[in-house]
Amino acid sequence: MANGHDHGNTPAAWTGVTIALIGFTIGGAFMTMAQPLGVLAGLVVVALGGVVGAAMRSMGMGKQESADPVSVPHQATSDEKAAEKAEKKNEKKADEPEQVPAG
Repeated sequence: MANGHDHGNTPAAWTGVTIALIGFTIGGAFMTMAQPLGVLAGLVVVALGGVVGAAMRSMGMGKQESADPVSVPHQATSDEKAAEKAEKKNEKKADEPEQVPAG
């Protein structure tokens, strides 16, 4: 994937997120029907998604830690670029000989 990131594309992540999505759907449906017990049931399913995802990750179905992490190159922010530009401008001025007006 781009820059060495896999964005959580693992069976554990997909399963946990799918179960949580189902829980949010259940909770949302019961919320519109004004059924508090149904909303609580949806929240329990959301929590179950997290538990299932964590359990699957511990069983080896999550992201595998690599011994050699991929290094992502640093990209300068606009503030860093502006500071670098000002520094070069100041260096250029310092290198120029001082001009004394003739007179």
